[in-house]
Amino acid sequence: MPFARIDLLKGKTAEYRAAVADIVYRGIIDVLKAPDGDRFIVISEKSPDNLIYDPKFLGFDRSADFLLIQVTSTVGNNKESKLAFFRYIADELKSKLSIRPDDIMINLVFVDRSDWSFGNGDPWV
Repeated sequence: MPFARIDLLKGKTAEYRAAVADIVYRGIIDVLKAPDGDRFIVISEKSPDNLIYDPKFLGFDRSADFLLIQVTSTVGNNKESKLAFFRYIADELKSKLSIRPDDIMINLVFVDRSDWSFGNGDPWV
């Protein structure tokens, strides 16, 4: 079950933020193969002093449009799925929102089902 966090600098419209969330969700469902409806996404807008990143690290050219996307999941934990997810997100964000691939950083964190509680304090096992 995936949970996504998207961090970006303040100033984007609600429509822009919703479109980013929709693209990440579609990637989670279509590429990582989570069940439809498994939509848990937090978008955090940051001031420039609270989203700290090296604009040139590893030879990239990051701008103020930088997005940090982190997905914690129990599904899609194989190399092919991970690479396909990275490519899908980068391609869709570029195509639909004109976000440069240099501005997209993605981190996948895989956990066991026993690491989740969906309510009542009960573990998901």
